[in-house]
Amino acid sequence: MTTGADDRVALRSIGQPNSVVGEFDFWDDGYEGRRLFSELLGTFFLVLVAVGGGMVNARFGADAVPYGARVVAPALMVAAIILFMGTVSGAHLNPAVSIAFAARGDFPWRRVPAYVVAQLLGAALATLLLWALIGRQGSAGLTLPGAGISTTTAMLWEIVLTTGLVSVILGTASGAQQIGPLAAIGVGSYIALAGLWGSPVSGASMNPARSLGPALVLGDWTAWWAYLVGPLVGGLLAVGFAHVLRGRGGGRSGTAAAQGTLGESWRPGPRS
Repeated sequence: MTTGADDRVALRSIGQPNSVVGEFDFWDDGYEGRRLFSELLGTFFLVLVAVGGGMVNARFGADAVPYGARVVAPALMVAAIILFMGTVSGAHLNPAVSIAFAARGDFPWRRVPAYVVAQLLGAALATLLLWALIGRQGSAGLTLPGAGISTTTAMLWEIVLTTGLVSVILGTASGAQQIGPLAAIGVGSYIALAGLWGSPVSGASMNPARSLGPALVLGDWTAWWAYLVGPLVGGLLAVGFAHVLRGRGGGRSGTAAAQGTLGESWRPGPRS
C-alpha cells in the first residue's frame, strides 16, 4: 500500500517529464558539488595537456612534442571535455568564460566565484602532478610573451584572441550547442587556429586559470597580469558583440548551455 507522498512521486514521474519538474534544479545546491568537480576535472585535463607539452619538451628535448601538436592538443582536449561533461557544468574551464556567461545573463553571478576557484584548483593540481612526475623544468609550462614582445603587447594580443574565443562560445551557446558536438567542433577549432598563429606572440592562453595556476605552483609571476587582464577584457568585449549581434542574453538555450542540464534529463521514476 502506498502513502500519499508515494502517490505524488509516482504521479510526478509518470505524469510529466522530469525536465519540467527539474526546471530549476540548477539552483539546487545538491547538484553544485558535481558541477564544481566537473569544472575542476575538466580544467585539470586541459592544463595537463597545455602545460605538459612544454614541460615534456624541456625534459626530453625540444622535438619530443612538435609545435603543431602542442598547439592542437589543448584544442582537442577542450572538444572532448565539452562532449563528455558539458551537460554537467557547462564546461566553462576558464574564468573569462564564466564571467562572460554571467555578464551575458546566462549564468548567475553568485555561482561564479566557486567556478573560478574550481578552475584555478584544477590548473594548479595538473601542474603539481606534472612537476611530481617529470620534475620542474625551469619556466617550462608558464605562459610568457614571445621573444622581444612586451607584456603590454602580450596583453593586447590576449584581448584579441579571447574576444574571438568567447564570441564563438557565446555564439554556439545561443543555440544550446555548448553541450553538443557543434560547440566541441567550433570551440576546439578556434583554439587550434588561434594558437597556430597567436602562440608565438603571447602563448595564446586565453584563459587565466591556464596561466595563473602554473604561475602559482612554479612561483614565477612574470607578466602574469597580461594573462589576467587580457582574457577578462576580451571576454567582456565578446559579451558586447553578442548583444549587438543577437540582443539580450538569458534565453532558455543560452542558460542551458552555460549552466548545463544536470538533473533535468527526463527519465521514469524518482530522480536521484
